[in-house]
Amino acid sequence: MNVDSAIDPSCCGCASPRRSQDMLSVAQAADLARSLVAPVLDTEAVAIADACGRVAAHDVHAPRPMPFFDQSAMDGFCVRIADLVGQGPWRMPVAATIAAGDRPSRGDWRAGTATRIFTGAPVPAGADAVVMNEDCDDEGGYVRVHRNPRRGDNIRRRGGDVAGGALLVGAGTRIAPRHVGLLAANGLVGLDVRRRPRVGVFSTGRELISAAAPEDGRIFDANRPMLLGLVRSAGADAIDLGVVDDDLPATVRFFSDHAGDFDLLLSSGAVSAGARDFVCTALVEAGGRIHAWKVAVKPGKPALFATLGRTACVGLPGNPLSALVGFELFVRAQLLRLGGASGTTREEVCAVAGYAARRRTGRTEYVPARIVSRTPAGAPVLQPLGNGSSGTLHAACRSDGLAVIPAHRSAVAPGDRLGFLPFCPQRMHAHDGDLG
Repeated sequence: MNVDSAIDPSCCGCASPRRSQDMLSVAQAADLARSLVAPVLDTEAVAIADACGRVAAHDVHAPRPMPFFDQSAMDGFCVRIADLVGQGPWRMPVAATIAAGDRPSRGDWRAGTATRIFTGAPVPAGADAVVMNEDCDDEGGYVRVHRNPRRGDNIRRRGGDVAGGALLVGAGTRIAPRHVGLLAANGLVGLDVRRRPRVGVFSTGRELISAAAPEDGRIFDANRPMLLGLVRSAGADAIDLGVVDDDLPATVRFFSDHAGDFDLLLSSGAVSAGARDFVCTALVEAGGRIHAWKVAVKPGKPALFATLGRTACVGLPGNPLSALVGFELFVRAQLLRLGGASGTTREEVCAVAGYAARRRTGRTEYVPARIVSRTPAGAPVLQPLGNGSSGTLHAACRSDGLAVIPAHRSAVAPGDRLGFLPFCPQRMHAHDGDLG
């Protein structure tokens, strides 16, 4: 479907899309959302210690082999196998001692002798095995070796872990602590990374307050703090733009003032069909282009996808659960693409319903659900939480993720296969009791 063809960008507001645009499927909306952004190409250099969570801008190759030299993998004694003649044990003089960090000399090992060595220390030239302490009797100036080793025993050979020039980290990798450790072990102190995407986050509605005693007719703003946190947890820079009043001229000025300031503008509220929902209208009047407005999803049908110059704009509904679902389905994928990270957004896993319910068809539904058990094959068995309201995050905060009910399903029965979008994918293989 060509969503732009259903929308007249010159119209004053969203009257045209509200009348004529068919709803996008969730997959179509996710594809559209990704298509509205492009990877940020700007790069910057950071210290390795500050690289966690950043995206590598280029391939990083090993500047030298690892280990840098032949090193001992054990505390023990270096020997030459050719000196262990006949049946053991063998009693040999100890020529020297080498600890980690020592620089070996020619006198550290001589034919017919052993050298006391510690883990990580360089193996002296001429020695071809290390016998661990447990197989030796240390007699001070002598050592009694009880086991005849094989050539190379307990020696980490130069380049045995990483060859010189080998790929350490590929471009597009989101740097984790393990990558930091690998890069540091190879002597790298800095890394070129992609600039973090800049995301402006704002809420709409004069009823919203951030902090103060609640007043009659006003509520606390839940979406903006949540979305700021979600954006930052996805590796982007989130800039708090506050609350925009339910006023058309003010909203037009807001978009005009911020055109070009961000890679993505993310809002919540004022994208539905209400008389005071001005985001669509204001975007068009500020020179923006609306690409799509409705998605066949529950909750969160009135999701806006637009551009303002080179800035992508996403408007999520004002109900908190709808905003959360919209972020996970559409915005997270945009941030991954903007950041240049390899891979895709969170994937659904196969799950099984542990409950029965009836529903209206036509929209893919995302329901906060808890894992109550697992099938013999290991699939999570789900139980929904909450009363179905999209106006609260209480059920979501007690859930393990979102049960996904296909748009064509009119009922759910125990044992039915469902999709499941976990909030913490890394915990999906934990024991059931750890999934609270």
